Amino acid sequence: MSYAGQATRDADFRGPLDVTKAATFVVDDQDMVIGWSPAAQELLGYLPTEIIGRPVGTFLVHDESASPTRPTCESASADQAADASILAYPKRDVHVAVHRDGRRLHLVIAVCHLAGTGAAQRVLVATEVGQLGGWESRLAMLDGLATQSPLGFAIYDTRLRLVWCNAASELELGQPLAEVRGRHADDLYPKGRFVTPGYPDTLHGVMTKVLDSGEPIIDLHFRGQQPSDPGREHLWSCSYYRLQDPDGRVLGVCEDAFDISDRHEAQRQLNLLVEAGRRVGTTLDVIATTDELAAVAVPEFADLVEVDLAAAVLGGEVPEGGDPAGSELVRTASRSAASGGPAYSAESARRQPRPVEYAIDSPQHRSLASGGLVLEDDTLVVPLRAGGSPLGLVTFVRRVGSGIFDRAAVAVADELAARAAVSIDNARRYTRERNAALALQRQLLPQYLPPNSAVEVAHRYLPTDDLSGVGGDWFDVIPLSGARVGLVVGDVVGHGLHAAATMGRLRTTVRALAPMDLPPDELLKRLDDLVGQSAEAGADAPDASADDDVAAGATCLYAVYDPVSRRCTMARAGHLPPAVVEPGGHVTFPDLPAGPPLGLGGLPFESLEVELPVGSLLALFTDGLVELRDRDIDKGLETLGKVLSEDSGPLEDLCDRVISELLPGSTTTDDTALLLVRTRELDSRRVAVWTLPAEPVSAGRARELVAGRLSDWGLDELVFSTELIVSELITNAVRYADGLLHLRLIRDRTLVCEVADASHTAPHLRHSADDDEGGRGLLIVAQLVLRWGTRYTREGKTIWTEQALPSD
Repeated sequence: MSYAGQATRDADFRGPLDVTKAATFVVDDQDMVIGWSPAAQELLGYLPTEIIGRPVGTFLVHDESASPTRPTCESASADQAADASILAYPKRDVHVAVHRDGRRLHLVIAVCHLAGTGAAQRVLVATEVGQLGGWESRLAMLDGLATQSPLGFAIYDTRLRLVWCNAASELELGQPLAEVRGRHADDLYPKGRFVTPGYPDTLHGVMTKVLDSGEPIIDLHFRGQQPSDPGREHLWSCSYYRLQDPDGRVLGVCEDAFDISDRHEAQRQLNLLVEAGRRVGTTLDVIATTDELAAVAVPEFADLVEVDLAAAVLGGEVPEGGDPAGSELVRTASRSAASGGPAYSAESARRQPRPVEYAIDSPQHRSLASGGLVLEDDTLVVPLRAGGSPLGLVTFVRRVGSGIFDRAAVAVADELAARAAVSIDNARRYTRERNAALALQRQLLPQYLPPNSAVEVAHRYLPTDDLSGVGGDWFDVIPLSGARVGLVVGDVVGHGLHAAATMGRLRTTVRALAPMDLPPDELLKRLDDLVGQSAEAGADAPDASADDDVAAGATCLYAVYDPVSRRCTMARAGHLPPAVVEPGGHVTFPDLPAGPPLGLGGLPFESLEVELPVGSLLALFTDGLVELRDRDIDKGLETLGKVLSEDSGPLEDLCDRVISELLPGSTTTDDTALLLVRTRELDSRRVAVWTLPAEPVSAGRARELVAGRLSDWGLDELVFSTELIVSELITNAVRYADGLLHLRLIRDRTLVCEVADASHTAPHLRHSADDDEGGRGLLIVAQLVLRWGTRYTREGKTIWTEQALPSD
């Protein structure tokens, strides 16, 4: 500050009655003016020659109406006078003065009686009433700072000893100034420290820095216990500046401090709620959500947090009867400030939830029973409820010295629990829906593929919709007659439950058509017709939308592998062709006619038949495996072929390698299905084939051939039934067909017996009347076998049966 500015401020606080600036005149014992100052001349207009020697009544008239209306200096307390000498003025009165030009002025006049001998007996110091008002306001401000201000003021000398403090500082210290005057600053707050980065952490260090540099330090945060309130840690906002006289001599340091503990706590709790909104509920996982709640609250709000949920909540349900007190509770999260992390990890809770029980007189049990929060000493228990549904409870614990759970803290805990409960309930609802979706998916996709003699299989399924865990792709392995197997992979447009439901319809339809032993192209034609009919029927519905039936546009690949002939016949409806890997590692993608996607109609489907060496590998897959946003299908097919050609190990390991190479991190933008198939062969040791003429004697010959082969196979127990079966089938073929007959036995997981002829006439199972001479053959056959049926080829038909093998 400039010297002129400092002088002006000093004059302001000396006041308008200061003799250096106010109108001053001296009178003798006869009230004659014997002295007149320039300020008096300026105020009243009289020159010294005009007024000196004249009575004071010439310009000063006592007016009763102008009696004093403000307290005089005698009304100030002795302490105030001692600590603020600017108040120590003589008695003041208000008078009316007459200006030289006749105007009347209201003046405040202070009279100072002079000691000693001489003509001068009194000095009158005068100023206008208006000027005195502003000065007294400043005095009132100083008095308020000293006695009423909530802002603590203290003055320390150059040795950092307390010299003076106001009433607010006395309250914080818990002692009057007289008892703490002269004590060192660090002794007054022995356990306190500054927590503002970049500054010393002690009072001594900060004040020394101010004394040495002369630069003020503003808004440092000081944390410690208030001597008058030792059970609670407080936070002050402190500022320091150096005191010095007009000559620049350093007098000490002034401190102003304001207790911002409540404000800081309120802001901290508000920040806690904001942080909870950001960090709690980031996943739709019930256990992870409770752990997020505990992580947010420790150590900012409590030293220990434990979250217990009703066991039913983990499964996506609410406690039976809506009463968590009567249901099993499990610990899902626990965090402690002492351990610095989770005392009970989310992984542990998810792997093996820990049951908890509370005594009847515990605050937790009382909270569960009443449905409300319970506060007991340093423990606060808050129920977790969402939409009226009880979910569990959360327990907050504070150690001694961390502060009690006051009304504001209880309100924060209630709000924190309410927000967390909404997230927990969302996770619970998602868990329930996801469990339902996964149950649906388990019904729609094969979870277990029974072993068969035709192929070895392995598979993977990766839905894009991680939330529901379901998608529209599918695969299947369908046992067919004659030890053959049907291989299916398909892709429905879209993702999620809608696509999964459509996929289930298509898979069920394929499973219904496959046992009819239709050629692959014919099966796809019938599937296409059904999809087209369904789309037309759905379009006519009054509330139909464009997304109601996503079956239209779905793709499918269907293949049939025969382990006896080692031939694989396949057809596709808009789907990618399979990869075929020969035992030597050579990879091809058969030039299989694409065909239209399902439901479009108008174009035929075509089949392709290939012969596969034993041990060949077929990879059936959907486009999600080979096509990504940053990778086209050709590149994906190239990578797939490379991986398949380099690995001849177990199919499960190969599945994992394919997924890791083509979908690193399982980051797929489309549902993905992969079915790997390694072919096997049923050779002459397990297959017997004979050709017989269509003559009656062939039945007997067939019985002989079958009996001999079954004896060779050690299946003598099946000789009688098998002779009866082949005799009936050969007899029917001779009766209704021409040309050669083909008899085949296959020893697989069942005993398969087949009779093929050139006729396309289907046999019918019927009940014969008592007087019928025939017609009971197929009825007898049906009672002897596990199952039987007919399949058709271009050359005719084949009637087949399966019998269970004798147990070992």
